[in-house]
Amino acid sequence: MRKPWRCGAGIALLASASLAFAEYPDKPVTLVVPFAAGGPSDKIARDLAEALRKPLGQTVIVDNAAGAGGTIGSAKVARAAPDGYTLLVHHIGMATAPALYRKLSYKVPEDFEMLGLINEAPSVVIGKPMLAASNFDELRQWIAANGGKVNLAHAGLGSASHLCGLMFQSALKTPMTPVPYKGTAPAMTDLIGGQVDVMCEQATNAVPQIEGRKVKVYGVTSLKRLQLPALKDAPTLAEYGLKDFDVQVWHGLYAPRGTPPDVLAKLNAALREALKDPGLIKREEALGLTVVTDERLDPAGHRKYLEAEKTRWSKVIKDAGEYAD
Repeated sequence: MRKPWRCGAGIALLASASLAFAEYPDKPVTLVVPFAAGGPSDKIARDLAEALRKPLGQTVIVDNAAGAGGTIGSAKVARAAPDGYTLLVHHIGMATAPALYRKLSYKVPEDFEMLGLINEAPSVVIGKPMLAASNFDELRQWIAANGGKVNLAHAGLGSASHLCGLMFQSALKTPMTPVPYKGTAPAMTDLIGGQVDVMCEQATNAVPQIEGRKVKVYGVTSLKRLQLPALKDAPTLAEYGLKDFDVQVWHGLYAPRGTPPDVLAKLNAALREALKDPGLIKREEALGLTVVTDERLDPAGHRKYLEAEKTRWSKVIKDAGEYAD
């Protein structure tokens, strides 16, 4: 009478073990975006989520956890279970938050596992349509003559436009008057209307305004010229003497610290496959973004780059003395 019971117990134990060690992933994966829906990072995350479905064999859900310059969503992932089902898609703010926010509830990079960089894109220096300067040399002279009277718009502390603006002022050795907004859209609206003078914004967001001749473009922040039709004639700032001026807005993929190595390996492999997807590449290029294919797609390369960016931006932010808390 005991044998059937033992047999049944054995089957139950095997079934339990099978469930406990089910092959990852066996349920949907969530990509946390620490910014509001509709913005550049959200668009990138949704395109990536679609491209990840095939290599992961699971639905990939995007969760917008916006607020505090991306730190709310980042903290959410840092506290999440390290099982590979909650990931973070974050931009350059991952490297700048430790300097901008002197009281963070998480540590970078210690509380995260690097999974690889996704893409990068330069910014452009643009001005209001009625600005007298017709090229960057004239713009530089105008800024030098007007100094602190020049209004430099940005989309809020920690935004790409804020960071680029800090680097721009540092390179010119001329302070301007920062004018913060709650997002890119209102900042761009006021630039077009002439309420502010200059802005350093992601090419992704500026191209439609440049194509419509609603703003003036003075240069790109990459070391090489861009191939986008709207910017093919735009010089780099390095061409105008701002040596090594290279401001790239990049996005990376992260998991909570302690995620098992085999899960990390599967996620990195899935990311590599996703970034080869022709549809994804086409959408990224249409936004002025370049898909990363170099050593930064490797977790070790991602970590090295993040550390270097953290060091670089920490100095810029501390020199400017602008903090978010």
